[in-house]
Amino acid sequence: MSTKVLVAGIGNVFLGDDGFGVETVRALSGHPLPDGAEVVDFGVRGVHLAYQLLDGYDTLLLVDATARGGEPGTLYLIDVGAEAGGGSGPGVEPGGGAVLDGHHMSPDTVLALLDTLCAGTGATPPRRTLVLGCEPACVEEGIGLSAPVAAAVPRAVRMALDLLHDRAPDAAGAPRPALRRTP
Repeated sequence: MSTKVLVAGIGNVFLGDDGFGVETVRALSGHPLPDGAEVVDFGVRGVHLAYQLLDGYDTLLLVDATARGGEPGTLYLIDVGAEAGGGSGPGVEPGGGAVLDGHHMSPDTVLALLDTLCAGTGATPPRRTLVLGCEPACVEEGIGLSAPVAAAVPRAVRMALDLLHDRAPDAAGAPRPALRRTP
């Protein structure tokens, strides 16, 4: 059985390190990918991402700048279902619907919009959503990544490729969560 995986680069290239996801998927798109894997630069087009997901993906890997308090350039792999513990967070109304603001379509908002769209169309959202995030140094107006975030891009590409090819150990040598299922 073929598994469909969408690797979605998101972020605003006009806000410094917020362009991490866009730069990473740009670099990733130059590599051979396994069958069923698709890499797309969505930038700030969150609504387009939500509609793309209606095509039916088993796994979504969001690549984005992710401020979690670490050193700039630190990479994170976050399992959204494990950390979310439900459907709430910034951009999600208590009732589960998306707060639609075309200027602030965060990943939380996109996923909430997807739930709304799926309910209306009968489509199925991805069974699993992961975020490959990078700690930003600066997300103020300006084009280009800071040095530590730019240095993290090749590491993020390797991490994404390892995830796509089911061979990504963590720092302790334990297997990371695979994006694809072995048939």
